[in-house]
Amino acid sequence: MLSLNVKNETSRLRAVVLGTALSNGPTPEASVAYDPKSLEHILAGTYPKEADMVAEMEAFNKVFEKYDVKVYRPELVANENQIFTRDIAFVIDDIIIEAGILPERDKEFPAIEYVIDQIDPAKVKRIVDKEKIHIEGGDVILYNDYIFIGTYRGADYAQVKTARTNQAGIDYIKDLFPHKKILTFDLVKSWADARDNALHLDCCFQPVGTNKAIIYKGGFRNEAEYQQLVDIFGMDNLFHITRDEMYHMFSNVFSIAPDVVVSEKNFTRLNQWLREHDFTVEEIPYAEIAKQEGLLRCSTLPLVRD
Repeated sequence: MLSLNVKNETSRLRAVVLGTALSNGPTPEASVAYDPKSLEHILAGTYPKEADMVAEMEAFNKVFEKYDVKVYRPELVANENQIFTRDIAFVIDDIIIEAGILPERDKEFPAIEYVIDQIDPAKVKRIVDKEKIHIEGGDVILYNDYIFIGTYRGADYAQVKTARTNQAGIDYIKDLFPHKKILTFDLVKSWADARDNALHLDCCFQPVGTNKAIIYKGGFRNEAEYQQLVDIFGMDNLFHITRDEMYHMFSNVFSIAPDVVVSEKNFTRLNQWLREHDFTVEEIPYAEIAKQEGLLRCSTLPLVRD
């Protein structure tokens, strides 16, 4: 049996599901793009090629090998984008939750059923009513006693394609984890400009180390909610990123341990800050995958941390 344990974003990683870029399918039509950044690259003719994305994911996999992390990969579904495993499921404490994702992505979860089969069925929760309950793993960030959840509270939620987690999704998590402190964050959404779209909470915020975090203030519709994070972490422990850095996914790095962060090699300013604060930074190329408005955290589903 696989005993799950994930209480935060940074404790030493032991097991993870890493997505795959194999059999990714042709460049999508603009009409079926999931997010404005993918749409931008589809229209510009710069959408990433499968071979480049496979190479980037293999570089990520090599880092996991270096740190002796057990890596699971999804079974292949032909011509399907299976890179972003964070969206389809997430672990809180010792429970794995099948997310309430976009219906167009329903083919992705069965590809990790072989992993689910190794887990105590009592520790597996499946969102059955996906029409009503929307929640994706990119919106769920763990910080020990806290669960931070990104959402969109605009009255036009149903018409906003980049709104991924709703109040019903938040209530679902609150019911499952009544002992946790749950804070929610109303995120800025835009279909017209990817630079103004926080697709998930991890696109504008993520903890690193034991008491630090990367944050983009402009990703929050409500400054008081941003201020809650400032109060928890302290201004001196926050690395504030710019609108352009948010667009390039600076907050979507991935921690293998409290002092080890996997980051994109072009994130010069962030990587320097991390090293100045005694982090080991494992730099890899991931700029092609970033064109789909997802990066390192999005590509992972942590199962076991110390």
